[in-house]
Amino acid sequence: MAEKMVELASKQPGFIGIESARGEVGITVSYWTDVDSIKKWKANVEHSEAQRLGHEKWYSSFKTRISKVERDYGI
Repeated sequence: MAEKMVELASKQPGFIGIESARGEVGITVSYWTDVDSIKKWKANVEHSEAQRLGHEKWYSSFKTRISKVERDYGI
């Protein structure tokens, strides 16, 4: 399902990219050009269904955080 959602998100206007890590705790961060693009992704029917399945089958809890990246750099 995760791969399907990445493929679907990448076709949405405003999508920039995604980072994911899995272990004892899993985290996925998606990047969008603006809040309107995020709202449209949230309203996507296939994405909503994947979230519903996630609540029922795979995750005991989850958190959504919407934030603005001011800088991103490294060595």
